[in-house]
Amino acid sequence: MSPWRSTRWERGNLPTGDEPAGGPDEPVTIPAGPERRHEALVSVRLGPSAPGSHLVEYLRHEPCAVAAWWIAADVDAVVRLSADSITVLHRAVADLRRRAGVEVVVAHHILRALDLDTARGSAPAWAEPAA
Repeated sequence: MSPWRSTRWERGNLPTGDEPAGGPDEPVTIPAGPERRHEALVSVRLGPSAPGSHLVEYLRHEPCAVAAWWIAADVDAVVRLSADSITVLHRAVADLRRRAGVEVVVAHHILRALDLDTARGSAPAWAEPAA
């Protein structure tokens, strides 16, 4: 196993206990797991010995990594992580520090999305344009 990946047991991808209906040559179909509900946006800064390609390669193999962006700011990148449990999410953030060789500047846990699709009539008074 690659040193950059945790096992499926560590990431919470436990077997369902369902045995395949056919014999050993039949393909195994695993039912869709629970929806990932725990997410975080993590700002990272590359360490002196960690090139950007190292971070990208690590994130390609990280099961919790959903998306990442290079940032032109005080930090080098922002990574979006998603997991089935908060424990697995904390582990993924810690793995960024240990295995990817980056400094985690700050991790923001996502609570819920903002509803930006409000109807024109339901906008608050301060949001209405002055006519």
